[in-house]
Amino acid sequence: MKRKKYLWLSIVSVLCVLVLWELVTDVLRLMPSYMLPSPLEVCKAFAYKVSGGVNPDGASLWTHIATSLKIALGGYLAGVVIGVPLGIAMAWYKKVDLFVKPLFDLLRPIPPLAWIPLMILWFGIGYGAKVVIIFISSMIACVVNSYAGIKQTRQVHIWVAKTFAATNLQILFRVALPTARPMILTGLKTSLGSAWMALVAAELLASTSGLGYMIQMARQMGRADIIVVGMIVIGLIGAALSSLLDLLTSRIGGKKTKRRG
Repeated sequence: MKRKKYLWLSIVSVLCVLVLWELVTDVLRLMPSYMLPSPLEVCKAFAYKVSGGVNPDGASLWTHIATSLKIALGGYLAGVVIGVPLGIAMAWYKKVDLFVKPLFDLLRPIPPLAWIPLMILWFGIGYGAKVVIIFISSMIACVVNSYAGIKQTRQVHIWVAKTFAATNLQILFRVALPTARPMILTGLKTSLGSAWMALVAAELLASTSGLGYMIQMARQMGRADIIVVGMIVIGLIGAALSSLLDLLTSRIGGKKTKRRG
């Protein structure tokens, strides 16, 4: 019952935004179309790009989506594969923490976008530069959450495990990691959002295709309708990826809980 209630509230909120948007543009004409196109104009632009239209950016919407997803998922997966184990190792092994943490604390405050000029010099404006930027963005979130999750392990649980002659690795895998799992999963979700935002920003500055590139070309051509289409598609894909990750992590959590039971 609650789910239906929340669903209806979400639908009503979207409808309210659409009605307000229509009032501001087509009805009251408070905003000219070159600044804010009407919902109908955006729908027409969306249909044009979906059907294979290539103006003004030289490719269809599907081509831009495929390019952005390829880059985003590549950098994100690399960030997860390296960031999660690194955060765990830093939190569990003191020597690793002392060796890596100063460098990580130095790099962590640097915004991923600040790496763009350097990545362009190293890799050009192709696939590699954007993957590295997304990798940095997603890895940082994974390291931070994995580190914090392991550090949350209660000392009394470690003492009990040691009392039963558990090895250091056994304590890590059977005590610390189950404790840290919620934080690690949260890190996966946070890093996905960071990766998607970094991708679009990178494509705005240095790219030859992708959703960010589509928006940039539309801006140069004064096509506000294409800009809005790109923004909406970015939001929808980001929400879809986040929901998919929520589903996967909830299933992982559910399986772990059943095994314990």
